[in-house]
Amino acid sequence: MATLFTTALVAEAPTRSPIPPDRPGDAIDALIADIVRPEPRPGAGTEVVQMSAAQSSSRTRLAVARSLVPRERPDNLVRRSTVQRTGMAAPSREAQRVTRAGSICGVPAIKGVPLQSIPGRIRGCGVENPVKVTSVSGIPLSQYPTIDCPTAKALNTWVSDTVIPSVGRLGGGVGEVHVIAHYACRTRNNQRGAKISEHGRGRAVDVAGIILKNGVELSVLDHWRHPQHGKVMQAMWRGACGPFGTVLGPNSDRFHKNHFHLDTARYRSGSYCR
Repeated sequence: MATLFTTALVAEAPTRSPIPPDRPGDAIDALIADIVRPEPRPGAGTEVVQMSAAQSSSRTRLAVARSLVPRERPDNLVRRSTVQRTGMAAPSREAQRVTRAGSICGVPAIKGVPLQSIPGRIRGCGVENPVKVTSVSGIPLSQYPTIDCPTAKALNTWVSDTVIPSVGRLGGGVGEVHVIAHYACRTRNNQRGAKISEHGRGRAVDVAGIILKNGVELSVLDHWRHPQHGKVMQAMWRGACGPFGTVLGPNSDRFHKNHFHLDTARYRSGSYCR
């Protein structure tokens, strides 16, 4: 009996699943899709495109015409960036540029005054176009030597290229060059019968030492063989051989135990350095 009932139920089952009725929303969407949209007016699309292109072109030209011109870089741009990066101001152009005020011999770093030609009281002495030098490469001289321009240039080169680097930061750096002799109409080492010294021609200067910025003096007499500062003095002596034609120091003779004799005499064999 149970078997017959089950068979009857299977025989009466539908061959297709029923399709569910549309949800209300689907009908609304279909209705909206069927609404007729108004057609654009004739030519409206073309005019809109042309107008947009014209407006875009005019706006572009106007934008270019009104573009801001970048300002010129300020002179202190490097200083500003340095301060922002390191907190320290870079030297200004004015500080880096060596002023020509008071310069002589055509070299901005050599300061002094030109003098009238000096006639010699004995034959072989005298200086044409002498100058009185007050400082070289920013370093003042203890005495203002009267010399000629070639000697002034050699002194400037020696101080800038040798003295300042050799001393470095010792005692705060170079404060002054201790000059003890320059122009004098005399014989070599003041010896009777000797040749006229280069001092008598304005071509020589004698340097006894370097005064540091802290007031301490490095002297040829006291520091030539000093265990610490002897290397500095000897480096200055070596560096003078080149800018000057003659360089005499403590190792040359008894007359130069306390100073460097520097002159611009030239020899075929080159500089004479002792």
